Amino acid sequence: MNKVNPSQQEIAMTSNQERLTAAAYQQNRMASTEEGIGVCGWVLVVLSYILCALTFPFSLCFVIKVVQEYERAVIMRLGRILPGGAKGPGLFFVLPCVDSIIKIDLRTVTFNVPPQEILTRDSVTVSVDAVVYFRVFNPVMSVTNVANAHNSAQLLAATTLRNSLGTKTLHEILTERETIAHLMQTHLDEGTEPWGVKVERVEIKDVRLPASMQRSMAAEAEAGREARAKIIAAEGEQKASRSLKEAADIINESPIALQLRYLQTLTTVSAEKNSTIVFPVPIELLQLVKARGSGGSSNF
Repeated sequence: MNKVNPSQQEIAMTSNQERLTAAAYQQNRMASTEEGIGVCGWVLVVLSYILCALTFPFSLCFVIKVVQEYERAVIMRLGRILPGGAKGPGLFFVLPCVDSIIKIDLRTVTFNVPPQEILTRDSVTVSVDAVVYFRVFNPVMSVTNVANAHNSAQLLAATTLRNSLGTKTLHEILTERETIAHLMQTHLDEGTEPWGVKVERVEIKDVRLPASMQRSMAAEAEAGREARAKIIAAEGEQKASRSLKEAADIINESPIALQLRYLQTLTTVSAEKNSTIVFPVPIELLQLVKARGSGGSSNF
């Protein structure tokens, strides 16, 4: 059996939901259109046809319209949308003085959300900007339900950005960008669905902190690094002291080892071409001299 990618399932469910929404809206629109345009409306339509016939072939320049592959045309006849919804792509016929045409672009549109000054939940002021990708999936709804779908989507995105980040702390904003972007996309999609607009993606571009906050965070990070460096140095000193204690115990067990270590040190010093060599006097020799001195004084 073929395995279906979860992202493909989500895209398919979204497409089905868009089609169901468009179909339900189209049925309601057709029901209202079936009421008719009235007798006066039909008279104007007939007169428009007669005008086209009298001015043929010059009228072809005004009655034939072309819609590109990525566009759809919403035609209103005497203020009512024609049955069948949006037209296109290709050629279609409109009546002069009776029909009005509105072209809707179905391609994905990108816009930048202006930087928003936001007060986070932990009372930190940050400036955040984002980018939103959206497209029109129902041209009829985008014409009849909202005056300007693009401008409305931009204003809603700015408001949603402020509302979403206002409930987050600074740490959550810096570390959970993908989760916040997905939450914004869900809220925007719910808000723009009645307008026939589908929000495909939301990305948070940049989070700007005040200069004082940047200095405070830098000082905190530097103090943390210094503390970790001191801990590492202390652990090194502890391990070195243990090694020295073990070495001293070993040398104490064999006195000749100290002489060998002394000769090794002399070899190392002579290899560096030094003009002065310090010969340490063994402590045992000093003790022997002291013992003899004390013995001689007692004889007197």
